[in-house]
This record gives sequence, structure tokens and C-alpha cells, in this order.
Amino acid sequence: MIDIVKDYASKRIDLLKLQAAEKSSLGAGTATFIILAAIAALFFIFLLNIGLGLWIGSLLGNYAYGVLIMAGFYLLILIVVVLARKSITNNVANRIIKSIND
Repeated sequence: MIDIVKDYASKRIDLLKLQAAEKSSLGAGTATFIILAAIAALFFIFLLNIGLGLWIGSLLGNYAYGVLIMAGFYLLILIVVVLARKSITNNVANRIIKSIND
């Protein structure tokens, strides 16, 4: 009887190790994808903003105006994000907790 309990405990520990390895490897894969996608998206957004700033500047006859308009746009986005920081923080925390529990 004791041998059966020891064998069960050993197999249960092995199962928990395998489950932990699976979750950590999936987490690492997801993190790698997110990092690579974020880098590509940042380059895209950066270059798009330069292009838009120059295009708006060419329409206005002064490149500085186009760049300043783009900067003002991002200032407005920053203000909205700062005002909504509590909601954003709670939403992200809830999604992380939900993904960990799945």
C-alpha cells in the first residue's frame, strides 16, 4: 500500500513538472512573439510618423509645421492614456490573471 502511495506521489510530481514546463515554454514563446511584433510595429509607426509629418508639412509649405502637428497629436494621445491609466492598468492585470489561470 505504501509503495502505491509513493508511486502515485512520484507520478503526480512528474505531471506537475511537465505542466509547469509546458506553461513556461508557452509563455516564453508568446513573450518572444510579442517582443518581435512590438519591435516591428514600433519601426512601422516611427517611419509612418516621419512620412506623415513630412507630407503634412509639404501640404502646409513648412515641414516644421507637419512635425509639430504630429507631435501635438501624440501629446493628445499621451494625455488620454494618462487620464485612463487606472482603467488600463486594471484591464491588463485582469487579462494576465485570466491567461495564467487558463
